[in-house]
Amino acid sequence: MHISVLKKGVVKLLDPKPNQNFVDATVNGGGHAQAILARTGPGGKLLAIDWDKEVLQKFKKRAVARKIASKIVFIHDNFANIRIIVNRKGLTPIAGIIADLGLSSWQLEKSGRGFSFQKDEPLIMNFGQTSGGLTAGDLVNGASEKELADIIYRFGEERQSRQIAHALVAARRRAKISTSRQLAEIIKTAVGWRYRRQKIHPATRTFQALRIAVNDELGNLEKFLNDAFAILPPSGKLAIISFHSLEDRLIKNFYRQQQKQGTGEILTKKPIRPDRQEIIQNPKSRSAKLRAIKKIA
Repeated sequence: MHISVLKKGVVKLLDPKPNQNFVDATVNGGGHAQAILARTGPGGKLLAIDWDKEVLQKFKKRAVARKIASKIVFIHDNFANIRIIVNRKGLTPIAGIIADLGLSSWQLEKSGRGFSFQKDEPLIMNFGQTSGGLTAGDLVNGASEKELADIIYRFGEERQSRQIAHALVAARRRAKISTSRQLAEIIKTAVGWRYRRQKIHPATRTFQALRIAVNDELGNLEKFLNDAFAILPPSGKLAIISFHSLEDRLIKNFYRQQQKQGTGEILTKKPIRPDRQEIIQNPKSRSAKLRAIKKIA
């Protein structure tokens, strides 16, 4: 079961009031959305966006069962299109926007798309569609050794990127790399000994890099930051939860730029992190960082 991270922190920062409208730009399991809706009755609405159609359908069923679906507008789309979505739906004014950039437990454990190196699944790794379009398998089997090394280093911050890329190219000459477990084993064999003193699996950063590249996650985040902030009215708030340094750096720099320009006020001088109790209850939350900004003009 997916557990929404830093839910208390999100609610405290966004501070929902009765009859206000909000956007959950990556609704996922709906934990943040439900916590917000609990405070925005009787007339508040929530725009629930998710790029993963299956995840959105699961949340919709949950919302119907809990009798809150009438307060929600469900949108299957990329959060990078938030300006178009909000303008089309006319759900204004918007008091706040939340985006949780993490994968859901279902995506990792049940989706069958190869997100986890602990599974033996097809190398898909895309959010927007389960067939067609770019996949991790396309990159692993089709990109040049240099392209692979660049992707793994840039998006995974993996120091062993060249060794891993070389091992992948050598392996695919023998046979196509088709599954997540096959990919993980190739990486582990190539550089596993270098990770003996590290807590993470040798394939962790490479899987992250491939997923980011397949979904253009950083490009989408950059567009989302600009458009989400643009559609907020004065005093509207934007809160984002990130899980790795590449995302967090983009968010932090964007917030700083807005504050420097006098268009925003940073609400989190330091990112809010999960406390010890939350990490014990949900170990996947340990790398989460929550940052928020309020629009001034």
